[in-house]
Formats: sequence, structure tokens, C-alpha cells
Amino acid sequence: MDALRRWFVSDGVSMAEGRIDYARVVPFALLHLGAALALYIGVAWLDVAVAAFLYLVRMFAITAFYHRYFSHRAFDASRGVQFFFALLAASAAQRGPLWWAGVHRRHHAHADTDADPHSPRDGFLRAHIGWFLTREHFATEIARVKDWTRFPELVWLDRYDSAVPIATAALLYAFGALLEQRAPWLGTSGLQMLLWGYCVSTVVLLHATLFVNSITHSFGERRYETRDGSRNLRWLAYLTLGEGWHNNHHRYAASARQGFFAGEFDLSYYILRVLERIGLVRNLRPVPAAVIEEGRAHGAHGLLR
Repeated sequence: MDALRRWFVSDGVSMAEGRIDYARVVPFALLHLGAALALYIGVAWLDVAVAAFLYLVRMFAITAFYHRYFSHRAFDASRGVQFFFALLAASAAQRGPLWWAGVHRRHHAHADTDADPHSPRDGFLRAHIGWFLTREHFATEIARVKDWTRFPELVWLDRYDSAVPIATAALLYAFGALLEQRAPWLGTSGLQMLLWGYCVSTVVLLHATLFVNSITHSFGERRYETRDGSRNLRWLAYLTLGEGWHNNHHRYAASARQGFFAGEFDLSYYILRVLERIGLVRNLRPVPAAVIEEGRAHGAHGLLR
């Protein structure tokens, strides 16, 4: 019963190191099963459009807010804006904002050491999916995110981290069922919208995010000689709206941008610039000139391997 309760209430403590919590594998497996079933139930253009839209907006919420804002405080936002984007990111089934930021801050503090929660030194599968299915990494590392615990709405999102994904899935099913009844010419249904709009979109988003952990510390190019194995990977930067410039990020994590140089496309940063212009965010932290010059010097002599 305690294992079942942890699906809905995230207030447990870390348990036996390295052991897979098989009860937590069940919802993860069901999400992937739903994505697989989507291939067999038919699809309408609207299902794909909704899946793509939810992928893009939630990926932005993950990279710009869960990562750059909550983990690194790379810009400032109002309480309302931070909650809106935390809510949107929480719908991606990547746990709550405090848990996400706590794990990521631990990663930066101990990158590619035994204390790193997802180093590829422990193998690709462990770095990609194994680590977050263990009991060891279940609890939020409150000591690392005390700057955010003064916001009760964020603490609630973190404690009840399954509430928003479940509500999102239910709303998508209801939306599809309504369209099936009121606009049958669109060719969708409640089940199609659930499986494509939620399951497919969320699974692709989840693995794209996890690739930053499992791939960009093994493959790609190194512009900076950081103390870890972080690398830049162009195709992943496109897929994750800028997260693939991981070596840049590990050299200077406090910046709101991760594509430091011309040709390093960072869509999340460009969207943040628009949000800054209309007043929704402010004080985007720049890359220091010394870091830029260091990167240019390395680039002039060829990128590191």
C-alpha cells in the first residue's frame, strides 16, 4: 500500500540505494504502452497537431523553467508566471519543480562522479531511465531547493506530482470525446486524443529530456574543458529547444541562454527574449564576456573531442 501511495503523494524518504522501485515502474510502463497502442487505433491530423503542440509548449516549460529558472535562477519571474509554467511543466510527468531542480543541482555539484544521479559512467540505461526508477532518488532533496519552499503552491505541485499529469490526460480524453460527438468529421475520439495527445507527446518529450543525461556526457563536441564529460550535440539541441548545448551549459550554468555562439540555435532563449520584451520575465542572465572569449579561443583551434 505504501508503494501505491507513492504514485500520488511524493512525501517519502530516500530508501535502499540503487534498488529499482518496481511499483514506480508501472505508471512509466503504462505511459509507454499507451504510446504504442496509439499506432493501432488510428489517427487524425488533429491528434498529431495536439501532440506536437503539447510537446513544444511543455518542452519549453521544462527547459526554460524547470531547468534554467528553478534549477539555476537564470532569470526572474513573478509568482504567477513561475506557477503557470511550473504547472505546464508538471503536466509532462517529470515530477514536481522542487524534485526536478534538486536532482539537477546535485548533478551539477557532482557531475560524472559517483554522487551524480545519472552519470553514463554507470551505463547508458542507468543514466537514461534507471536512476529515476530507483528508490534512492524518489524523495525531493529539500536541502538543495530551500529557496523555493517558501511558495506553498510549488510545494503542493511537488508533493502531489501525479495530479497534474492525470488531470491533463483526463482533459484530453474529454476534449476528444466532445469532438467525436460534436465534430465527427475531424476523425478524432477520446481515446485517440488521450493516446496521441498525451501518451505519445509525453513519451517523446520524456526521452528527449533524458537524452541530455545519457548522451551529452558521452557523445558530441567539447568547446570548453570542463571538469566533467559534458558535450554539445546539435541535433539534440534542436529536439530539446536548446538543451543540447550541454558543454556550454556546464561551463556557465547561470546564463539564460545555452547556445553561446552563432549557429548554436537555442529556441528557448529566443522565446524568453520575447517574454522579457512583453514583461512576463526579466533580468535574463547573460554569458560573461570572458566565457565567450574562452570559447572562441578553443573554437579557433578546433573543438575538443
